[in-house]
Amino acid sequence: MKKIVTIFTILLMFSFVLFTGNVYADSLDTIDVEVNKTTIRPGEEVTVTIIFGQELGSYTFDVAYDNDIFEYVSAEGGTANDTSDKVRVVFHDSSGGTSPRSNMSVTFKAKEDITTSNPTEFMITGEGLANSDASVNYDDIVDAIVKNVTVEPKYIDYTIKLEYTGEIIKQEAKEMTLSYSSPMGKYYEKARLIAEATTPDGASVQLIGKDQSSADHDLIQSGWGDSQGYKIGGKDVSQVLNLQAIFSEAGDYTITLKLIDRENSDQTIAEETFSFKVNETATVPSEPETTPEDEQIPSEEENPVEDEEVIEEEIAELPQTGINMYIPFIIVLSALICSCVYYNKRKK
Repeated sequence: MKKIVTIFTILLMFSFVLFTGNVYADSLDTIDVEVNKTTIRPGEEVTVTIIFGQELGSYTFDVAYDNDIFEYVSAEGGTANDTSDKVRVVFHDSSGGTSPRSNMSVTFKAKEDITTSNPTEFMITGEGLANSDASVNYDDIVDAIVKNVTVEPKYIDYTIKLEYTGEIIKQEAKEMTLSYSSPMGKYYEKARLIAEATTPDGASVQLIGKDQSSADHDLIQSGWGDSQGYKIGGKDVSQVLNLQAIFSEAGDYTITLKLIDRENSDQTIAEETFSFKVNETATVPSEPETTPEDEQIPSEEENPVEDEEVIEEEIAELPQTGINMYIPFIIVLSALICSCVYYNKRKK
């Protein structure tokens, strides 16, 4: 009998404490999670913010992430511990309920070397949740709150070139270089290169390239590579094809080159149209015309020897002109001398 009374007393006291205490469990249905970006470029940061909807005096939140894509940067709102795939943030208001918090956040950085599109997610769970004065404990958040984001580079459109030198003659093979490239090309699992041509009436054109097995492929008839497509994309994408173009007749042609996505109903990825003028025969370069004056009148630079000869002849004639000037003077002087001699003889 005493045992029964003792057990009954203990149960009564336990019930009294249980139903008259201030602490009980409740569901925290006001909580919300936000990310400040849904598309993140390599090297950029993204912040995950957990908004409580009311003030909490204590909590422990785990933010799980893909460590192949992100690296942890910092946390605000508690003591953080990064385990390389999950950040745990713990907070307890040590001031006795005077400094509760209404939110917390964790910041991550997308890794620099990402070159593809990476859909991923942050998963948030929580435990040890209590209001500001610890009078209410909240249920643990066991089913993770998921936030989806995508990390991908800023893609640059593909460019297509078709280059050659010289003129094009009908029915003669013309060497050409075809290339497509992008500094940061979007990834495609099943891309393909095709060509379309417009020609003069009754004419045709071939654009032929050799694959690794030396088999010929006419891009205009069958495109390039596997008919189901091939993978392209990433940093510094570049493919160069050496081709031979053969135009059957003279006239004006156009060739349109397209990169298409076989997985997406052959949607065009990049497109470029090139125009060609095809001649009947090769153009013969004309010789420069000359005039009779050009042939008869040499320039000073062309005949330096003749000019020197003329100058020498002029110099040689100058002394002869000086000697002829002295002859009359000598005759006059001789006559005066003779007259003086004759006059003196007569005077004697």
